[in-house]
Amino acid sequence: MKKIQNFHILIVEDEEVSLKYLSKALELEGYHVEGALTGAQALEKFEKFSYDLIILDLNLPDINGLEVLSRIKSHDPKAEVIIITAYGSIETAVEAIKKGARDYLTKPLELEKLLLKVKNIYEMKALERENLLLKNYYKPSDPTIFIAESPKMKEILKMVEEIKNVDVTILLTGETGTGKSALAKYIHYTGNRKSYPFISINCSVYTEELLSSELFGYEKGAFTGATRAKPGLIEIAQGGTLFLDEIAEIPLNLQSKFLKVLEEKELFRLGGTKPIKVDVRFIAATNRNLHEEIEAKSFRKDLYYRLSTFEIRLPPLRERKEDIPALTELFLKKYNQRFKKNVKGLTKEAYQILLKYDFPGNVRELENIIERAVLLCKGDYITPELFHWGLQIASLSYFDPNYIKPLDQIVREYVQKILDYYGGNKAKAAKVLGISRTSLWRILKKEEYCS
Repeated sequence: MKKIQNFHILIVEDEEVSLKYLSKALELEGYHVEGALTGAQALEKFEKFSYDLIILDLNLPDINGLEVLSRIKSHDPKAEVIIITAYGSIETAVEAIKKGARDYLTKPLELEKLLLKVKNIYEMKALERENLLLKNYYKPSDPTIFIAESPKMKEILKMVEEIKNVDVTILLTGETGTGKSALAKYIHYTGNRKSYPFISINCSVYTEELLSSELFGYEKGAFTGATRAKPGLIEIAQGGTLFLDEIAEIPLNLQSKFLKVLEEKELFRLGGTKPIKVDVRFIAATNRNLHEEIEAKSFRKDLYYRLSTFEIRLPPLRERKEDIPALTELFLKKYNQRFKKNVKGLTKEAYQILLKYDFPGNVRELENIIERAVLLCKGDYITPELFHWGLQIASLSYFDPNYIKPLDQIVREYVQKILDYYGGNKAKAAKVLGISRTSLWRILKKEEYCS
């Protein structure tokens, strides 16, 4: 029986036979279950671990069940409690409900009723997590699309097929813009964790304090302004995948804390005293050379070894140009939809420029080029004049002599395209081009002379 993710039950029952019976029945349903024979044992366990549900017999040999309930709710108001009380003690059950219990059952227990109540609480908790998740998570429309037409990328996908269903930490390396985030999503959404969250965080955009609270969360009162408890992204990603982009940017203090999560599969919220079990696949990415970072004492060697259980290097786009046509088609479709256009493709000359360009910005740069060209395109096909000025200049040396144009002509054609896009508004066109209206007029005037 596969364990239900992130749902832990504590049964407090002084009759050992009943405790074993209930534990077995709930375990067969897939829940994580622990037991306690006394109130003291229950409170000791509760001090050390966060349970989602406590099934509490009010008739305990050492501590009054209502007192145990009060202490549980005082320590963790979100803990759900189902109480068990003797037949005829309804008044006690009502008092327990007033103290925060979710529901009650009377002895002798009817197992089916108990299982139904537990299921209802589990589904309620799952819905709460889902609502919380929706505030932190956006599922891409086509997360399983990953372009791999080149031999190098096909080899990478073969490796991914081997490990996507294995609980192993993955480190993605490569230059900026090579598609590390897209590959992380592909691994998640084609693997056995796809029904659970994919959470992504860029570690470079946070201060140390903010990154700590984002990853690990905090308890109410942990610091000034913490008016309520907040789970961290690691906790929210339970059962799924947490993608840590720019992992080399994590400060050293947080590196040790994160290493402990990887090693012990549990975390403490800021200000928390109880460990929270985590079942998360971690995928990290960096464009840095982590061996150099280790030498510079800015990255922990032990964390690197934990992260690099399975390391995948994504080659730059200039080393896999066979992927350019398929990537271009993908981005063309994406921005046709976004801008409500129907651009059919690129001219032969435009494709030649892309195929011969080195793409220092890799796949991200190609996407930006296509986005801009689709936005500016007025016809059916993207032509070289719709590419940005730097790409046109860089591509001149690649042309067949039959396609080379004079520099003045390229400038004029490009300026005219911008002017047409802004409906002939010379002031707007000049501002976008970063030139004066006089310069714009001179460029266009040369066209008249040459025509």
